[in-house]
Amino acid sequence: MLVNRLTKKSSNSIRIGITGVPGVGKSTFIEALGKHLTLQGHKIGVLAIDPSSHKTKGSILGDKTRMESLSQNPNVFIRPTPSAGTLGGVAKTTRESITLLEAAGYDIILVETVGVGQSEISVSAMVDFFLLLMIPGAGDELQGIKRGIMEMADGIVINKAEGEMEKKAMLAKRQLENALHLFPLPENGQTPRVMLCSALQNKAIDKVWKGIEQHLSKNKKSGYFDHRRKSQSVYWFKEAVKHELETHFFSNAHVKENWKKFETEVSNDIKSPFAAAKEIINKVK
Repeated sequence: MLVNRLTKKSSNSIRIGITGVPGVGKSTFIEALGKHLTLQGHKIGVLAIDPSSHKTKGSILGDKTRMESLSQNPNVFIRPTPSAGTLGGVAKTTRESITLLEAAGYDIILVETVGVGQSEISVSAMVDFFLLLMIPGAGDELQGIKRGIMEMADGIVINKAEGEMEKKAMLAKRQLENALHLFPLPENGQTPRVMLCSALQNKAIDKVWKGIEQHLSKNKKSGYFDHRRKSQSVYWFKEAVKHELETHFFSNAHVKENWKKFETEVSNDIKSPFAAAKEIINKVK
């Protein structure tokens, strides 16, 4: 298998996950960051997970239009992928796509999440730096931000810190810094840094990148960088096993033949969901 052969090759790439609620400016931020990095001689791979309709499973896949300038850069590859049918809104092939991009010479990989649901968990398990993007002036800055996402973040960037919003951004920064000090210290011993920028005005993007570099440099010196990648490989091994088991189960002839019967028994309260599940699993050889 091609991906398996490429996995064995060493890579000096940096993998960055970027998440945030819809409207926070993820695409604008990625375009600004991508331009900054290409000017420094980097080759950028962007894997953008596009939200899909729960009803139709359709997806717009419009990330290239939202990153119009960046998509025309010969040193940038953008691959939008629909989130439909994948756990946590992250495409099943995203992990493999990272490997392929690295083998093709892209040294910085940016993975943009849907920004809703559990996609953050999956993305944080495949990147070296997980960035949470936020905006000021949206009421309580901590409202709607799950503690779990805050704990996963390696850094927080408050976007749209421009004009009249700059003062609100500074206030939000102080609030977030105070909140982060209440959390347990991360495994790598680094409290997530809170930074400000305006992707639209290309303001402080260089400072954000410097902050990311400093964070990763400390991780490499301490050995945490390598430890994290090894742990992630084990995580995806377990996820792959679960996927293969599920595929094997639902392709089983006995399951296909009796599935409707079990559904009917469960829906009519003849059997509990748990009893039915145990029975059908025990009959699979």
